[in-house]
Amino acid sequence: MMKAEAYTGRGRNRLPGRVRLATALLALALLAGCGMNRLPRHLSRAMLDQPDPAIVRDGAPAYLILLDALIAAEPDDPGRLAAGAQLYALYGTNFVDDAGRRRRLSGRAREYGRRALCAGRSDLCDLQQRPFDGFRAGLTELQSAADVPALYAMTVGWLAWIQSHRDDWWAIADLPKVEAALRRIVFLDEGYRGGSAHDLLGILLTLRPAALGGHPEQGRRHFERALALSGGRDLRVKVDFARCYARLTYDRELHDRLLHEVLAADPRAPGLTLTNTLAQRQARELLESADGYF
Repeated sequence: MMKAEAYTGRGRNRLPGRVRLATALLALALLAGCGMNRLPRHLSRAMLDQPDPAIVRDGAPAYLILLDALIAAEPDDPGRLAAGAQLYALYGTNFVDDAGRRRRLSGRAREYGRRALCAGRSDLCDLQQRPFDGFRAGLTELQSAADVPALYAMTVGWLAWIQSHRDDWWAIADLPKVEAALRRIVFLDEGYRGGSAHDLLGILLTLRPAALGGHPEQGRRHFERALALSGGRDLRVKVDFARCYARLTYDRELHDRLLHEVLAADPRAPGLTLTNTLAQRQARELLESADGYF
């Protein structure tokens, strides 16, 4: 039970941080009025521009509950669904250690992503469940860059779900579909979100060495293209390049150069500050373990 002093004037500020944040978010939602449709986008941007990952870790659950409520109020709004897919994926992947929680959160990310695509293209609501040839045929029906945000949300939510079920071969079997979806995004609008689809393709293509069916050199080209499209501002790309390609090919010089560039960079960039800060943390960890790896 909460202590009595929490209800006194002197103790008001001792309410748990998440309660205060939830109250603030609720007040913001009530004040938003006709701007409610822009609220998920604005709050998502505020989260991504936050330089302190601990604030996001502690505060994101309250925001995700608010986002769930906004989606429940407009269940066919593709923008809200896309925001839900991407932020559930981001939070579950980066801030949750418990495997069971990760699976639950990624399950919601995957479902919101599926619904985001379905909201704009009801003929593709079953796309994820189709056999591979039918899935690929469905992707060709997406002909415009306007289709990319929903397709990207579906793909990112799906990848988070696969990552949280990586010990399940049925989940891993979906990776060729995810790769096909990323290639469609690159075809329609390769610069979307600073070339993020290229970065994700680079990761997928470097999961295995060439001798075991991987395509590391193709992966390298995707990492390099992502760096070019983001102007080098997305530090995650260099970390992924180092972890996935340089370690796979035992290129210590490339590995260390990329990671030192990450640590020397200013992490502050519109829409990238949070993930860049996390990338710098990962870069330190990779450098600390490099002697044991190489």
